[in-house]
Formats: sequence, structure tokens, C-alpha cells
Amino acid sequence: MRFNISYLSNLKFIKNINFGSLKSIFFLFSLLYFCIYFFYNFDQISFDINLEKNGINLSLSFLFCVLSIYLNAYAWKYIVKWFGEELNNNNPVPFYVLTNVLKYVPGGIWHFVERFNFVNKISNRQIALYSTLIEPYFMLSGSFLLASLGVLFSPLYFFLILPLVFLNRKLIYLVLKRIGSLKGKVFEVLRLANSKDQFEERINIISFFPTRALILEIGFVLSKFIGFYICLNTFYITNTLNSIFLLVIFSLSWSLGLVVPTAPGGVGVFEACFLFFVGKSIPQNIILICLIYFRVISTSADLFLSLPFLIRKLSKRI
Repeated sequence: MRFNISYLSNLKFIKNINFGSLKSIFFLFSLLYFCIYFFYNFDQISFDINLEKNGINLSLSFLFCVLSIYLNAYAWKYIVKWFGEELNNNNPVPFYVLTNVLKYVPGGIWHFVERFNFVNKISNRQIALYSTLIEPYFMLSGSFLLASLGVLFSPLYFFLILPLVFLNRKLIYLVLKRIGSLKGKVFEVLRLANSKDQFEERINIISFFPTRALILEIGFVLSKFIGFYICLNTFYITNTLNSIFLLVIFSLSWSLGLVVPTAPGGVGVFEACFLFFVGKSIPQNIILICLIYFRVISTSADLFLSLPFLIRKLSKRI
């Protein structure tokens, strides 16, 4: 009886935690941490670059960022198909690519809104909503799986592969319900009721495990990492870099940027986490330059691919 009372009180305490405020605090501390590093090393930072010498590397980094966006778009397509929508004559890939830049808009939900509206026109609201909201979980699972490659004999390994356990037809409904409770702002914007009905009655998952979607999400994170690795080698030419070590740090840092929606596109959070995890393995001024250049390259890839969408939106307002 005493155990039940204690358990209920702990559960009530967890429910009363304002996770939104905690994420905002984490974002602010991350931004502050990055700024301190930046100004501490300011006199050693130089953004001058020889395009004739390094232009090919930076272009390759840009192309891998572009590739990552397309892999992410195809992963979303197969998530929608996994939820039971055939998409016969409707290809969501170009639309996903065009709207990807909206993740940088304050609020962090407008890319979800556009994609929900797209799928909702060809399917039902449940598939449209949950196939859109579940995608970051697939991205997180893929990123954690890559990070687990570097900690195979560590207790952290089991934590990193835990999200994969829920990526199956039997347990994915638990994830959907949890996401539904966390994404209240999305429901409010879309003017949808946050229904507690059974998901099984409205979503027809076609296979036990979403293999294609997960492989594509792994490819998405890996392409991002390759783009970052090329960028790093542009400014820090050495044979001592441990690529597996960097992959683990990159995947974990990118994952933290993903789960803190206060930061548009993970800006600030990814950079601060990478700086923290990498420590003194790489000179601070070098890693700061690389992180800033990679952020510019990654964002430029989003803007470049989304330019037609932005022009169309602006022309409607004029």
C-alpha cells in the first residue's frame, strides 16, 4: 500500500513537470555555452577561406547535405506507406523537400502543418497527423543506432537501441500516444481534437517493422555526418581523427538538437553539445569554425531546395 502511494505521488510529480520550460532553459544554456566558447577563442578564429583550394570540399559538403534532405523525404514517404496509405499518384518527396525550410520558422511546427495538410488531402486525418509527427522519432532512432556503434560494450548501448524496440506494429501505438500528448500545440494549430480513441481503429500498419523508412533515416543522419566530416577535414587536415568517435558525438549532438524544439533546426543546441562532447580532442578554434561553416552549409541546402516554395508563398501575399 505504501509502495502504491509512493508510486502515484512520483507519477503525479512527473506529470506536473513543465517539459517545455525545461527545453527552453536547456536551449538558453546551450546558446550561452556556445557563445562563451566563441568569444573565448575569438582572437584565434578566422573565417578566411581559399575557395580555389577548399571550394571542392565545401561543395561536396553541400551536396551531402542536399542528399540527406532527399533521403529524409523518402523516409517520410515510406512512413506514410507503412501507416497504410498507398500514395498511388501522389509523391510526397518533392513537397517534403520544398517545405523543409519551415523548420527554421519560430514555433518549430509549420513544416508539420504543411505536411499534414498534404497527406490529409489524399488520406484520412489520423494517417496525416501521426505519419507526420512520428517522423522525428524515426530520425532519433536512426541517429541513436549510429551512435551505438561506438559504445558496443558500454551500458549506454542499451539506452541507444531502446527506441528501436518500439518501432514495430505492436508497440508503435505507445509512441503515437506519447507524441500526441507532447504535441498539444500542433493539435491546437490544426484545430484537431486530441482524441484518446484507439489508434488501431484508424491506422492500418502494413508490416511488423518499417525497415525501409529506418534505413533511409540512418542514411539521412549518415549523409549529414559525411557532410560535416568533409567540412571538418577542410579546416583540420590530420590523420589522427577517429571517424567512429566523431560519428558518435555527431549523432548524439544532432539528436539533442532534434528533441529541443525551442531551437529552430537545432541551432545552438547541436553546436554546444558537440563542443561539450568533443572536449579538447580537436582545437577549439578549429571546431568552432567548422561548426559555423557546417551550419551555414546545411541551412543553405534547405534554402536552396525550398526556394520555389518560398517564392510561391511570397507571390501569393503580394
